Amino acid sequence: MAAREFIGEFNFNMDTKGRVTLPARYREQLGEGFHVTKGYDGCLSIYDRENWERFRDKLLSYPGTNIAARKLQRTFLAGVEEPVPDKQGKILLSQAHRAYAGLVKEVVIIGVGDHVEIWAKETWDAYNNDGGLSLEEAAERLDTLM
Repeated sequence: MAAREFIGEFNFNMDTKGRVTLPARYREQLGEGFHVTKGYDGCLSIYDRENWERFRDKLLSYPGTNIAARKLQRTFLAGVEEPVPDKQGKILLSQAHRAYAGLVKEVVIIGVGDHVEIWAKETWDAYNNDGGLSLEEAAERLDTLM
């Protein structure tokens, strides 16, 4: 199977029941049995089955005797859910996930290569405006990793 690449940015409104529409492009790529969990920087992450297994296996490869490993394992694995889209392509996000990501009404859904992220619009805007590194700072820091 060819590797999936999730790209793009979409704006949606979450309904009062906590349901949000996944873009058709992402629904097709995610297939059945995708996973939603907490993500970095206050968003939710959605993984297709293949990428979820890769992510989960990486987490479980860390020794449980390491406090940082336990923190990551608990954070990402304890609250994972497998929502099923309805006929309109909406998924129900749990109250715990909505609270974690600060989701109330407006959401931004983005593709990030091997997974999809759901952000509260305000959080996404703040992250892009002043909450993260500038593109130049990020590129500079990445150069040190290569």
